[in-house]
Amino acid sequence: MDPAKAQMVADLEIEMMTDLYNRLTVACQKKCISPKYKEGDLTKGESVCLDRCVAKYLEIHERIGKKLTSMSMQDEKLMNQLQGQKTGN
Repeated sequence: MDPAKAQMVADLEIEMMTDLYNRLTVACQKKCISPKYKEGDLTKGESVCLDRCVAKYLEIHERIGKKLTSMSMQDEKLMNQLQGQKTGN
């Protein structure tokens, strides 16, 4: 892979991970932490909720990534088969 393409892929991955982190933060904070809180530190219940929320979010992200990779590989295989048929191979 040429350096420019590698840099573009790296930049895209950073952008995607930043977006994931931002969405995860907003979703889990909204779910686990009341907007009206009395303590500066997280309660045990909030901490447990956040741990579970983050774990679920990351698990789903991993599952989706694997599914998209699988679909992409199937599409690539199908395209290769179609190209082979067009060229008579």
